Amino acid sequence: MTSTTSYLFAIVFIISLISSEAFACTTFCLRNKGEVLFGKNYDWTIGDGAVFVNRRGVSKWSGLENEKNPAKWTSKYGSVTFNQYGWESPSGGMNEAGLVIELMWLDDTKYPAPDLRPAIDVLEWIQFNLDTAATTAEVIANSEKVRIASRINLHYLVNDKQGNAATIEFLNGKLVANTGDKLPAPALANDTYERSLNYSRMAPPAKSESSLDRFTRASTKAMEFAASTKIERDAVDHAFGILDDVAQKNSTQWSIVYDQKRGRVYFKTRKSPEIKMIDTTAFDYSCSAPVKMFDMNASGGGNVSHRFSNYTRAANRDLIERAFSGTDFLRGVPAAMKDGFAAFPEKFQCGEKVPMVTPEPKQIATAVAAVNWPEMLFPLYHVYKRLVSS
Repeated sequence: MTSTTSYLFAIVFIISLISSEAFACTTFCLRNKGEVLFGKNYDWTIGDGAVFVNRRGVSKWSGLENEKNPAKWTSKYGSVTFNQYGWESPSGGMNEAGLVIELMWLDDTKYPAPDLRPAIDVLEWIQFNLDTAATTAEVIANSEKVRIASRINLHYLVNDKQGNAATIEFLNGKLVANTGDKLPAPALANDTYERSLNYSRMAPPAKSESSLDRFTRASTKAMEFAASTKIERDAVDHAFGILDDVAQKNSTQWSIVYDQKRGRVYFKTRKSPEIKMIDTTAFDYSCSAPVKMFDMNASGGGNVSHRFSNYTRAANRDLIERAFSGTDFLRGVPAAMKDGFAAFPEKFQCGEKVPMVTPEPKQIATAVAAVNWPEMLFPLYHVYKRLVSS
């Protein structure tokens, strides 16, 4: 199949999938007098993924090579993240301060116009905040200091260990953060928070898999939980019950519950439905410690904290290969590009000073130079741009 034919073939999938329902995820926060939890359904076409243990004290920078002022930072907190398209590209996670961030698609998103602030990509934004913030208030403050440079339309739900939740949206080029009294129903799906809340207040019984109905069911049960006395595993089971209720029959791949008070993460996948538990307090997050990773679809349930293995480029590259190969319209991405993507995070080093970029071998360097990293960090846009420029 020629390159042109491959890209024309890919457009069929893009047209059929590029809608809010294609990236339809649901999130919510639960809080009562003793519990703080966060629930997330990840809805997508494939379920390959890995859990990464990320270290504190690591100097990092944005992979936005075409930006004059890419964001640079040093991780203050370690974190555990769920990644599909490689290390340092999380769809969500929790840091050692108990802060949780998760993403969802939002067609209405319009990021701020270019300005003098450091630029960052949509998935890097999650890792940046998990690396540098302990509270929801700090995430909101961080969001004013950097500028997301992307055409990938996302919004985020954030919750800290004290149960302070916030939606982070970018509407008409401006940051809109709903928190406190402006967030009476702590949930989010694939419509703006304002539209979702208004719908839930006047909706008939919400039984469909639509974004607004999923939000209505999740937010209603989240508010009911506030008056409950459920604790520990009963609270976790309640959260999974909500996730089951808002799951989409053909696309929910991961269901994740964060017990923020105890630093535990529970999850199940379509391929491996046994509930697994990660004790995030069991890991060494120091910069000298090896990065750890775990295949989300590994068999078995229970505590899997001891089953994490040391990071290797081969394992990261394998994840990228499986994710790209399992995404119909990404199968034609050249191997050298995937090599460069797998190698990129290994340039980050311990210390306060962001190091100079070490040149890659010729083949990888050529691939890296050809890749626009924000596109690769959300591969659908990468393929789309290649199509329209062919």
